[in-house]
Amino acid sequence: QVQLVESGGGLVQAGGSLRLSCAASGRTFSGQTMAWFRQAPGKEREFVAALRRSDGNRYYSDSVKGRFTISRDNDNSVYLQMNRLKPEDTAIYYCAGHTNRLILSSLRVGEYYDYWGQGTQVTVSS
Repeated sequence: QVQLVESGGGLVQAGGSLRLSCAASGRTFSGQTMAWFRQAPGKEREFVAALRRSDGNRYYSDSVKGRFTISRDNDNSVYLQMNRLKPEDTAIYYCAGHTNRLILSSLRVGEYYDYWGQGTQVTVSS
């Protein structure tokens, strides 16, 4: 069983920064595609960022491009550096992982991911 555990959420003022972490544990997990999604109160879950291990390509939603950076290290930990935060970034952020390399049309869709973390709250005050 693979477990993903997020940390690093909190309360920050608009314009500030946070760094989210996601640690994978359990059986051997290659995590070829790792991503972050978020869900704000009353809204649908939305894609934030993804990273494919095979080619190192990173993908972002238009709303966070240029402000957020997804990265990973060798032990399957994934990070989301969030800069210039806005009140509209307030949401629960979820880490997601897939064993295989997802194609471009799939990696933005939550249903394709096998594993999910429990979420971490990010609140940005104005």
